[in-house]
Amino acid sequence: MLYPMSPKVVELKRRLDSFMDRHIYPNEERFYREAEELGPWKVYPVVEELKPLARAEGLWNLFLPDSSHGAGLTNLEYAPLCEVMGRSHLAPEVFNCSAPDTGNMEVLERYGTKEDKERWLKPLLAGEIRSCFAMTEPAVASSDATNIESSIVREGDHYVINGRKWYTTNATDPRCKICIFMGKTDPDNADRHKQQSMILVPMDTAGVEVKRALPVFGFYGVPDRASEVVFTNVRVPKENMLLGEGRGFEIAQGRLGPGRIHHCMRLIGLSERTLEKMCRRVRSRVAFGKPVSEQTVTQERIAEARIMIEQARLLTLNAAYAMDTVGNKVATAEIAMIKVAVPNMACQIIDWAIQAHGGGGTSNDFGLTQAYATARLLRLADGPDEVHRNKIARFELKKYSNA
Repeated sequence: MLYPMSPKVVELKRRLDSFMDRHIYPNEERFYREAEELGPWKVYPVVEELKPLARAEGLWNLFLPDSSHGAGLTNLEYAPLCEVMGRSHLAPEVFNCSAPDTGNMEVLERYGTKEDKERWLKPLLAGEIRSCFAMTEPAVASSDATNIESSIVREGDHYVINGRKWYTTNATDPRCKICIFMGKTDPDNADRHKQQSMILVPMDTAGVEVKRALPVFGFYGVPDRASEVVFTNVRVPKENMLLGEGRGFEIAQGRLGPGRIHHCMRLIGLSERTLEKMCRRVRSRVAFGKPVSEQTVTQERIAEARIMIEQARLLTLNAAYAMDTVGNKVATAEIAMIKVAVPNMACQIIDWAIQAHGGGGTSNDFGLTQAYATARLLRLADGPDEVHRNKIARFELKKYSNA
């Protein structure tokens, strides 16, 4: 292997695979049923039942690097474990490794005060509460985050917050207690990247209203508790400001780098699971006198899927290695490349699997529609394909600036 797993990771992966076989896969049907019946405003009992089991087996907060609270894994070490968790929508939260909590915990650990860590980070690490991240807005093209219009205005010892956010993951969850909010503290600053700040907003603060759950391809709660939230004259203490005024973009880049690679790692796992489903399906079905698996078009798609997964995995491991060795900022191009390549790969493979399942593939019985919703969403979340492609192109063109 180009990036071999350390003995520590091999052992963690063995335990993780075992947990998935014993507890995750057998409970997926129940998970989807609870999500559909209870909706995005409720806690799903199956998740809460499995969390203590995962924690008891030491499979908890595996995402946290350089921390006494997690496994202390590098991005490269975490990659194969995150891939395993990505095979099921149920798994990440069970192991306390789901977005946006992972990114929010990293922000709190890096930039939070001692009081912030005690009040918010500690219960998040314990899986007792959840959090949300309010950045995207319906009124502007949020792919350019400098467009953000929400305001954060200093008034004495407080900040007053106003804005409308959407695709604020987790906000409908009754356990969601804290929000990291991005808005403008200095809208007239000539440097558009220093206009924004990030601030902590407790969800029970007066003026915070979760307006509605947003469906993702008709799904509420799975794969995402997307939400629209309105902030009207919300007052929080000045101490809730993270890192300082005008540092919002700096925090965002530190937060989104690991978040993007985690999404890609999980999507590789989801793609592997999808290919497995496709292979089992075509071997069990007969059409026009022979198994569907013997149809040339089917074999071609299976072969292409395997090639695409392997390419995407190597690209993702390379990005993880770059992040570990030269840092997130220097690895920007590598992160951008996987953010384009992996969701597109997953969308194509899931589409082929739906086709192989026939009409049943469009139902919710095989988990393919939920998988497609996840993959397609991630061509937009944490920056759309177009933004990342432009970034990659600029890096490439810069090489020839003196030509």
